[in-house]
Parts: sequence; C-alpha cells; structure tokens
Amino acid sequence: MQDQWAMVDSQLHTPVMPLDGRQSETALSIQTGVCSLLIEMDFAPVTEVTLGSGRRADVMALGPTGDLWIIEIKSSEADYRADRKWHTYRDYCDRFFFAAASDDVAELLPADEGLILADRWGAEIVRDAERVPLNASRRKAAVARYARTAAFRLLRLPDRLDA
Repeated sequence: MQDQWAMVDSQLHTPVMPLDGRQSETALSIQTGVCSLLIEMDFAPVTEVTLGSGRRADVMALGPTGDLWIIEIKSSEADYRADRKWHTYRDYCDRFFFAAASDDVAELLPADEGLILADRWGAEIVRDAERVPLNASRRKAAVARYARTAAFRLLRLPDRLDA
C-alpha cells in the first residue's frame, strides 16, 4: 500500500486531495507536507473525511497497526480563533494533531494536543499526541467512513495511475 501512495505522490507531485476552493494556499501547503510525512510513516492519509458527526476532518490517516489519526490544519490565527469544532474530532481517532506552518500559529494551539509543523516540502511532529484508543463500535464506523471516502476518491483518479 505504501508504494501505491508513493506512486500517486510522485506522479501528481502532491497527495491526492479534493480541491474545492475553500482551502487557502497556506492550508494546501500544510496539507501537502502533512500527507507526505504520513506516507513516509507508512500511514495512508485521506483528506476532507466526513465524520459521523457530520463534521469534516482535514486529514484522517490509517496507520500500519490500524490506528486512526486526525490532523486539523490551522493556517492562521484567524482560522484557529474562528474554529471551535475540533474538540469533537477526538471522538473519531486514536490520536489528534494540529498542523501549522509557523511558530506564530503553533503558539496559539493547545499544548495538550499533538502538533505538526509543515510546509509544502515536508513536515515534522514537534509534539506527540496522546493515544486514546477508540472503542470498538466507534472504530468500526470511523474506519468504514475512511474506507468509503478513500474508495470513492480512487474512482476519480486518472487512468494514468494504472501504468
């Protein structure tokens, strides 16, 4: 699976993600770096995953041991101050991280959550997230949503990836 994601990354020069016009250039840059890091760690990232609550996670990643991570991208102070829904994301993952491009934004983020600093060229986990395992029924539902989102995205990939 890792090789398949790496192929997608090398052919498109960025992880596959929906571009719906809502993301700023900064947010897309952070997202690219975060997804590249996750792929290097053998996680399979999917962007813009709708959770059971109806909220949408910026990045959800499934790890090699079955862990689910959610990464919430914060591109600016205004982005962080306007968004209070991230608290509910903890109910759908084993680990929760914020991702930001600058120390200025990172300083605003809660110190008890994981933190990734990222730009379009890569990312680094600077503060690990506490692992709080999902219960079995929530895990089953979250993995099913993740898998369905990924499967439908694969249907939209260009045929050139089959080469």
